[in-house]
Amino acid sequence: QVQLVESGGALVQSGGSLRLSCVVSGLTFSNYLMSWYRQAPGKEREWVASCSSANDHINYADSVKGRFTISRNNPRYTLYLQMHSLKPEDTGMYYCVATLSRSYWGQGTQVTVSS
Repeated sequence: QVQLVESGGALVQSGGSLRLSCVVSGLTFSNYLMSWYRQAPGKEREWVASCSSANDHINYADSVKGRFTISRNNPRYTLYLQMHSLKPEDTGMYYCVATLSRSYWGQGTQVTVSS
């Protein structure tokens, strides 16, 4: 059974930092493209960042470039998202996604940035 469990979400003030983690089980983590998505209240889900299986191709949405860093630890089956200079518009549920022939999603962790 594939499981993706996110953690690290919290209420933080504008300008603050958070680190999200996603622990994966039930699949061969190192084979999968790993991504973070987010969904703000009343808005569509949006892609945030992706990291290739070998950690050699990383991409970010323009809205988070320079502030967020995605990384992975393959032996620990863990994906991270380090977030700095948080803004109220970063508020939302953050999801971890594993993609190969199909995608698996976690349940999400809530990030709330107060102004």
